[in-house]
Amino acid sequence: MGKLIYSMNVSLDGFIETSDRSLEWANVDEEVHFWFNQQTRDSGGSIYGRRMYEVMTAYWPTAGTDPNATPATRQFGELWSEHPKFVFSRTLESVDYGCRLVQGDIGDVLAKLRDEVDGELDVSGPNIAWQFIERGLVDEYRLVVHPVVIGAGTPFFPPLRSNLNLRQVAVKRFGSGVLALTYVPA
Repeated sequence: MGKLIYSMNVSLDGFIETSDRSLEWANVDEEVHFWFNQQTRDSGGSIYGRRMYEVMTAYWPTAGTDPNATPATRQFGELWSEHPKFVFSRTLESVDYGCRLVQGDIGDVLAKLRDEVDGELDVSGPNIAWQFIERGLVDEYRLVVHPVVIGAGTPFFPPLRSNLNLRQVAVKRFGSGVLALTYVPA
């Protein structure tokens, strides 16, 4: 039964996107990108909410044809295309690009996915991740912290009713000053 890992780029002040939903603030250089590629390679599948599905499918299916794509970008595009992807949505009727639409109680669906998928499951996108956090279903948090303050936006963590006590288990430093911080529930 695989772990559920919540992993995203995070600004130093704790946001994953700006107030206008931009992700352009993050400095995902080749070193950081290759690290994300390895995380994907090691994962058994990815879980998205509707918005993250739309963000990912807007670029990654055709990343290999982008003349400005870097080696890490092209590699991720290939990994993404082959990687199992599950989309939680109450509004979508179908999904494309090798994704599978899943619906129902998130706890029940996650339990089935854990039985079905060999390895870890990563969840990206705050709305769906927050639902897992609120139910205590996230096994590991990977915050890829960038040395930039964006001032406002969507936070990595949801507003909580009680403390979420965590224990740090790993730190990865990148040449750009980005830190990958890994925590598990304490």
